[in-house]
Amino acid sequence: MRHPVVSILTPFKNTSSFLEACLESILNQTYSHWELLIVDDHSSDDSYAIVEKFAKTDSRIRLFKNSGEGIIEALRLAFKNSKGKFITRMDSDDIMTPDKLEILVQNLQKYGRKHIAVGQVKYFAEHGVNPGYKRYENWLNRLTQSGANFTEIYKECVIPSPNWMAYKDDLLQVGAFDHDDYPEDYDLTFRFYQAGFKCIPCDNVLHFWRDYSTRTSRTHIHYAQNYFLAIKMKYFLAVDHNPKKQLVIWGAGYKGKEIAKYLIKRKVPFDWVCDNPKKIGKTIYGQTMKSFQMLQSIKNPQSIITVANSSAQKQIRNYLDTLELKSIKDYIFVC
Repeated sequence: MRHPVVSILTPFKNTSSFLEACLESILNQTYSHWELLIVDDHSSDDSYAIVEKFAKTDSRIRLFKNSGEGIIEALRLAFKNSKGKFITRMDSDDIMTPDKLEILVQNLQKYGRKHIAVGQVKYFAEHGVNPGYKRYENWLNRLTQSGANFTEIYKECVIPSPNWMAYKDDLLQVGAFDHDDYPEDYDLTFRFYQAGFKCIPCDNVLHFWRDYSTRTSRTHIHYAQNYFLAIKMKYFLAVDHNPKKQLVIWGAGYKGKEIAKYLIKRKVPFDWVCDNPKKIGKTIYGQTMKSFQMLQSIKNPQSIITVANSSAQKQIRNYLDTLELKSIKDYIFVC
């Protein structure tokens, strides 16, 4: 079987403490047909010098300086200069398992175009992994094991940004890194979903994801107190919303209110329900809150459920099953 080149896109900024381990893990890959396009996004530490040292000893490492600013501009620069048939990303503070590229390439070659090769992840940290990240890891790996990632896309990003691989032509089809929406990995995941791509099942841990206090997902303004509701609703209305169904928001907390405001601004009609007796009958944003039991009287509902509690979600899903409603088609969980 042929050995196509894999282009690895890696922006970096002030990750000097982790870069050597990251680069060594790439050099130690069992699949050697790769190029690393690694872009310095205006580092103020000695990150550039560290990468430059590696680049001088291996011609597959191609070092650039970001002419713009930020991760999206860095990814655009790397992608523009890529030569591989397959494209993957890597974070400069993480570590690949030795067989990561080999497994992802084999899966893409087996399944072909319109597929995304993904792998399971494992968080690690010097002082222990944040419980929230551990829950995300378990949830993500459960989906990845069966390739069911897109079935829960409206909850959180279902494809880890540094642990996927795609055909370059497929990436171009969905606009690659031309979009300016943050988080860029979630937006790209939605575009894969919108294009009808499928995730390839994988039961191998292929990526070690580092958790530390200054990690971008902990500190960047785009991630602070953000459930990414705008991006979720943007793609819901574009991909899964059925105007022939009666749209319903379930939940009157922060997320329910934000989604209500989003829909009102776009003049999308909806009903609003909850299971809190104290809120039923009240008027919020001109909408009267109704009991969730009204779903029984709606002939063709499509619900956006904003309840985050896991046990409550199970109860809601069981209730929707009694109404013979189907996930995605008739309801989505936005959590």
